[in-house]
Amino acid sequence: MLPGSATQSADMIRKERITGMGIRPLHTKIMALILAVLVSDPAWLGAVTQGPELPDPGSTGMSKQQQEQLGLRAMAEVYKQMPVLPDSSPITQYVQQLGKRLETVIPQQYSWPYQFHVIQQKEINAFALPGGPIFVNVGTITAADNEAELAGVMAHEMSHIYMQHSAKAAPKQTWAGVLGALGGMLGGGAIGSLARMGIQLGAGSLLLKYSRHDEAQADSVGAIIMYKANYDPRAMAQFFEKLEKQGGSGGPQFLSDHPNPGNRVAAVEKEIADWPPRNFLATSQEFARVKQQAAGVKAYTAQQIADGAKQGIWARQNSQTGSIPPNLPASEGGSSEAGGQLSNVSYREIQPSGNFKRLELNGLSIAYPDNWQEHTSSQMGVVIAPQAGVAAGAIAYGVIVSAAQDSNATSLDQATQDLIQNLQQSNQDLQVAGNPRPIRVNGLEARSVDLLGSSPVEQNGQPLREHDWLVTLPRPQGGLLYLIFIAPENDFNRLRPTFEKMLNSLQVR
Repeated sequence: MLPGSATQSADMIRKERITGMGIRPLHTKIMALILAVLVSDPAWLGAVTQGPELPDPGSTGMSKQQQEQLGLRAMAEVYKQMPVLPDSSPITQYVQQLGKRLETVIPQQYSWPYQFHVIQQKEINAFALPGGPIFVNVGTITAADNEAELAGVMAHEMSHIYMQHSAKAAPKQTWAGVLGALGGMLGGGAIGSLARMGIQLGAGSLLLKYSRHDEAQADSVGAIIMYKANYDPRAMAQFFEKLEKQGGSGGPQFLSDHPNPGNRVAAVEKEIADWPPRNFLATSQEFARVKQQAAGVKAYTAQQIADGAKQGIWARQNSQTGSIPPNLPASEGGSSEAGGQLSNVSYREIQPSGNFKRLELNGLSIAYPDNWQEHTSSQMGVVIAPQAGVAAGAIAYGVIVSAAQDSNATSLDQATQDLIQNLQQSNQDLQVAGNPRPIRVNGLEARSVDLLGSSPVEQNGQPLREHDWLVTLPRPQGGLLYLIFIAPENDFNRLRPTFEKMLNSLQVR
């Protein structure tokens, strides 16, 4: 029909010129031109009006089921370590409705079981776990100027899951160890004062530490999600840029987990330049109402949350308020009600045997006292500790052997510093005793540094001082291998010969 109309218009033009019927009206000329273009290239209009499409996320070494399993186990740790609003909260319900709006634009074949929850934390932050769980801080809601900015943060986190950045960040054998540690007797892989925020240690550096390339990709994919959900993608970049300018008022915590890939606003502007214009939603009455409600919620600083986690406050609070989702895997390491504290543990109960046995893993071998136990389900991510030195998700005496990826590091020194910074973010009272020093471990280049923190062992109701010895080595297949030797300060020197013998026995292939 359309080509016929264009031909007819062309015939009329020729007839007018021959018969001298006069000049045609301007709109007739324009219509004839448009029709002629469509006849010559009928796909032209579709190319202009068609919006962006979400990319193929690619494949990883982990199945979808494995990623969902990992996310749920890490999520269970969040509810032990952080105060989370119940799903019945109007604030959470609003965030979940906003998340569902964004989720509807994702193709079914690339969809995940997204779920959205709100943490009672003042600082601006949000994070995503593999397989779908997303957590947004109260401070993020109060900092957003409109619904589009909040939607931008959520779309960005959804993009990390969509692109499977956590699963792509580490080789399959490392993830298998993380799954084993999270599912083992330590109930989430928490490791003394170095892992009370278990989500940010062991698995944490892998779950939350994104590269600048990941961030740029999450911005790009997040922009598409926002556009399709009818939000201006520039609001996402503008919110992150606002955090950059805030300095110490909340931005650094978010940006430490989400390194700036460059000029975000310019990158987003460039990407959306050719997209068809839309009348975007800027905000809503619901957002204004929820932002006011969020301002009245009791929220805590990162330090207060870390302190409360040591006492088991949040596990009890989340249980009492009904915040904990029913589908989370139960901890196999006992109840977290006790807060992971150990009292009256004597050195005699944990004293290592002089006889050693060897643990063989894929690419790793280490000897340890035969009266201590190792807890792992695969090739990497192992905890070796005496039975009396662990309880309710905490290690007071023992050794952790784990691995991490740091795509931003260009040297062992930088990777070590990044790891230390990650540990300190998770443990506000953790102190570094001196600078990392070069050592050799069975001929391999390594770094050694002592850390001081709070032990899960209590005396007279107060935690003892903890001494942690961190040793890092480069892995042959890339990334960082690290060991953390843990004991209360008053027993560390008695255990040092055992720790040194274990380290000297380490073989990496």
